Amino acid sequence: MHALQYELTLPADYDTGVVRDRVARVAHLLDDWDGLGIKAYLLRERGVHGSPVNQYAPFYLWDTVEGMNRFLWGGPFQGLVNDFGRPAARQWTGLAYEEGTAAGAPAAFAVRRREPVPDGVELAELMADVVRETRRTADEDGAVLAAAAVDPGRWELVRFSLWTHAAPEAEGDVFQVLHMSAPGRHRLPPGRQW
Repeated sequence: MHALQYELTLPADYDTGVVRDRVARVAHLLDDWDGLGIKAYLLRERGVHGSPVNQYAPFYLWDTVEGMNRFLWGGPFQGLVNDFGRPAARQWTGLAYEEGTAAGAPAAFAVRRREPVPDGVELAELMADVVRETRRTADEDGAVLAAAAVDPGRWELVRFSLWTHAAPEAEGDVFQVLHMSAPGRHRLPPGRQW
């Protein structure tokens, strides 16, 4: 499993209806994309759920590198680049994936938390803790799914979860889920990724 996210931080007075309309118009293009586990079309609005910014920040869990590369180098990503410019696309290697207690329900909110891997820690121990925390998050009421990944180039962890309600039991940035494409969700391997 591979995680990918890019962020488009928009002006404070930006009409986020433009993003909502764009998602409504193009989101279906990835509903059957080979190699994609899930794509959550995420939006933060300034002043809503504590967000200091307006931001469009889709989050992906890929079940194949080939699917991700087709998207980036020959697929819909170019349309986003044409409309908004080319954002930095962050990538992380999968650590854990779990279906949640509300796995069959539609996701309304997402939580994303990025944090550095502390210096001087035993990596195997820390990663095992992250795997256990991913399972605990998935076991919370209203959790649709939970995932964790690491960027060993920056030594950064990312924890991601989807929720049916606006009071998620996870720490981090809260996003509205505008749409979710999940053609390969059933292929994302559950549990620890090594």
